[in-house]
Amino acid sequence: MRKSFLALVFLVFCPLLVAQQSLTNDSVIKLVKAGLSEDLIVSTINASPGTYDTSADGLIALKTAGVTDKVVSAILTKASSPAASAVAPVTLPPAAAQNPDDPLSPHEAGIYAFSESAPDHKMTMLEPSVYGQGKTGGLFTSAMTYGIAKAKMKAILRGAHSNARVTDPQTVFYFYFEQQSAGLSNASNIFGGTSTPNEYTLLKFDVKDSTRETTIGKFNAYGASSGNDDKAIVTFTYNKLRPGVYKVTLSAPLQPGEYGFVAPGAMAVVTPYGGSAGGSGRVFDFGMK
Repeated sequence: MRKSFLALVFLVFCPLLVAQQSLTNDSVIKLVKAGLSEDLIVSTINASPGTYDTSADGLIALKTAGVTDKVVSAILTKASSPAASAVAPVTLPPAAAQNPDDPLSPHEAGIYAFSESAPDHKMTMLEPSVYGQGKTGGLFTSAMTYGIAKAKMKAILRGAHSNARVTDPQTVFYFYFEQQSAGLSNASNIFGGTSTPNEYTLLKFDVKDSTRETTIGKFNAYGASSGNDDKAIVTFTYNKLRPGVYKVTLSAPLQPGEYGFVAPGAMAVVTPYGGSAGGSGRVFDFGMK
């Protein structure tokens, strides 16, 4: 009689006690070893959250410990039930703060200089400068040769030095074309509709007292041509890291001077006798100390 009473008490309160913690294979084996009936163990499994090992090894271990097929079946049903995952949700850790100096972290659209060898590994964003003026050179020589000698059309950036500075000759650059609210075809974004570094030219500027200059074309009495001075072009290669993100590596170490990534169409289109059409655009400039 006493034994039956204890069993009845356990039947009433066991699910409430066990429900406070998640059942496992070992928990079920302990219930079996304690001599509880098959129906009582099944009721406890159905009423309690559980995290079970239902692999082949896990099921073999249950059978070896004396767990009946009916109890094993209850475990399998509970483990596959959507409600089982609902009572024991997986809590994800809070998202780690993005490191602004990690090239693989999301970044605001733009071009960034990065030193892989520097101890602090800082990324420096290149703020775009606007070219909006030009000047001609060699007009006197051209006139003295009756228009045979070519004059040069030059693009001018205000200031002898860029605000962005790098110190590592092996500096690499990251282009981030990704934007949250506008596609790359949107001409109003920072890149003006471009989508790969291949559309840009890296130029070294001639430094004057208060300006930086580069040749953008030549003309004489017989015609005109647009294009940068080959001596000013700095070659580079690039790799696509993921959609919209590229790593640019220079073909040779940087020398001290002033530089800029020039977007297509940023410089003026030269016309004969020093005229120009257009000529405003963004140049992502920087200086090497």
